[in-house]
Amino acid sequence: MEKTLYLTMNLIDRFLTVQSVIRKKLQLVGITALLLACKYEEVFVSVVEDLILISEKAYARKEVLEMEKLMVNALHLNMIVPTTYVFIRRFLKASQSDKKVELVSFFLIQLCLVEYELLRFPPSMLAAAAVFTAQCTLGVSRE
Repeated sequence: MEKTLYLTMNLIDRFLTVQSVIRKKLQLVGITALLLACKYEEVFVSVVEDLILISEKAYARKEVLEMEKLMVNALHLNMIVPTTYVFIRRFLKASQSDKKVELVSFFLIQLCLVEYELLRFPPSMLAAAAVFTAQCTLGVSRE
């Protein structure tokens, strides 16, 4: 589930970088990115109708499928990229961190999801900074 969240956010960010979207269609971009991320990360893919219900029936099935096609083409079929989730998992394992460090690290990295200014940093750097900050905050920094 967490992988899906990070991939969804990544797809939205990359799509909006290359394609202008009017404000009324931002929710459509969001549910379409969620649909695409679910197709790659989840065992059971969300049905388009479920996503339409989440959006309170603001869009028709045809609109979601058209946006899906537009997103896939705009991203040149490049759906899977390393996200901060992948890196943070590796860094936590490499540092042999306990559950507290893991929870604080994920808290910090989730705060990064909504900060526009942090898009300029690569996912690996954000993940490393989150783990290091969590270790320092909890006083378990290994030197």
